[in-house]
Amino acid sequence: MVFGSRTRALIARLGFPLVMASALAAAIWGMNRGVEPILAGVMVQLPSFLVVMALERLAPFHPAWNRNHGDLGVDIRHIVTVTLTSGIADPLLRGLGVVLGGWLLGGYALGVWPGQWPLAAQLALALVIGELGQYWVHRMQHEVPWLWRFHALHHSAPRLYWLNAARFHPLDILLNNFAATVPLVALGAGEDVLVLWVLFAAIHGIFQHCNVPVRLGALNWIFSMAELHRWHHSRRVVESNRNYGQNLIVWDIVFGTRFLPADREPPRDIGLTGLPNYPMTWLAQELAPFRWARAVEPPAEPSGGSRD
Repeated sequence: MVFGSRTRALIARLGFPLVMASALAAAIWGMNRGVEPILAGVMVQLPSFLVVMALERLAPFHPAWNRNHGDLGVDIRHIVTVTLTSGIADPLLRGLGVVLGGWLLGGYALGVWPGQWPLAAQLALALVIGELGQYWVHRMQHEVPWLWRFHALHHSAPRLYWLNAARFHPLDILLNNFAATVPLVALGAGEDVLVLWVLFAAIHGIFQHCNVPVRLGALNWIFSMAELHRWHHSRRVVESNRNYGQNLIVWDIVFGTRFLPADREPPRDIGLTGLPNYPMTWLAQELAPFRWARAVEPPAEPSGGSRD
């Protein structure tokens, strides 16, 4: 079963806003009734993921992207690796944030964050602040060669679908988490705000990479959603070195890297350029940054010699 054009149009316009708003509202509702913030976040993440998985089957953006390109097992392994990395690093990053906040702000660290604001407003502030660090980290991952060695893994995906949201090298994701978590904790953001920020990033990430026809119109000036991010996965560097926003596009607007041409659709042929031997298996991808010469060396000539 595949949805018709009218239903697809509704999904394109309303799918992301409705799922995100419902998930955040459910998490806030649970926390207000005594549910532990982390548990509340996890409980609403899973149904949101299932909704996106279903939408990819019922209303695919590119039907060919629903077929396994030999990447499904690799992406599942990357999910496990990234989840373990984040789980181990999170308390360390929060501890670093507390120390940094105390060092920079002294006794005022916990008084800087507007904890009296409604949770939704605190989340909006956290997104803007966290996004600034992540924007520059992401941009450097494209512009600094040794950082690109780690980030290339994410761009090696042969298609875009929801699991791409976790296709990262552990050191890549660690640097991204550092850029947002440490400043927020240093400023005194509470546990509930941090959980909502993680929840927002998780749901936004799967929609950002999903194989669903997302059409947000004016909201593309706020969120770094799929219409923008598909250009970021282009094989053309002039297009892929744009739209660095993880959740919001506001810093791309400020620094002049937002890219959403109106005269053509984003490319279907995505992936890496200039890395002819980049590996496509999980372990080899984890090791690729440390064996970079193998990824960039040109393919060997056929045994029969070159053709002129």
